[in-house]
Amino acid sequence: MTGADDFWAMGGYAGFVWPAYAITLAALVLLLVTALRAQRQAERALAVLEGARVRRRVPASSDKPAGDLA
Repeated sequence: MTGADDFWAMGGYAGFVWPAYAITLAALVLLLVTALRAQRQAERALAVLEGARVRRRVPASSDKPAGDLA
């Protein structure tokens, strides 16, 4: 066997090594997809919340202290 053949055969353990690599790659892709979906969902929820936010301003010439909004 050549060096490349030995590498692909993984010393006789290729039946265990290559499926382990495939499972690991599939898990990483699944984690990436779920993270991107969750990020998109969170960004949409944030946009909705920011759109519904009411901003209050205290008049500059108010006689009340700045911390007292009542």
